[in-house]
Amino acid sequence: MSWIILIIAGLFEVGFTTCLKLSNNFSNLKWSVAFFVSITLSFLLLNKAIQTIPIGTAYAVWTGIGAVGTVIMGILLYKEPADFWRMFFIFLLIGSIVGLKVVSK
Repeated sequence: MSWIILIIAGLFEVGFTTCLKLSNNFSNLKWSVAFFVSITLSFLLLNKAIQTIPIGTAYAVWTGIGAVGTVIMGILLYKEPADFWRMFFIFLLIGSIVGLKVVSK
């Protein structure tokens, strides 16, 4: 169950980074509120997950999910480049996240 909580926390990290961009330097109230709700939920869920998952592993997975998800959102929403090397390293990061899950007890 902790791994599911950690994955959800990572998805909320994607949410707060996306909302941060959409908040337009916190001038858009709707996206600013969404940012603060997302970041709060992300940290609360991360805190819950580290009760049973080693903190180093949990933090690496949490930030990895956030990084990969944020890159994907950037590609989809803001037309950021999706060239070969960028995608290569994103898949390498995903492999590292999966690897951490596999070797964790």
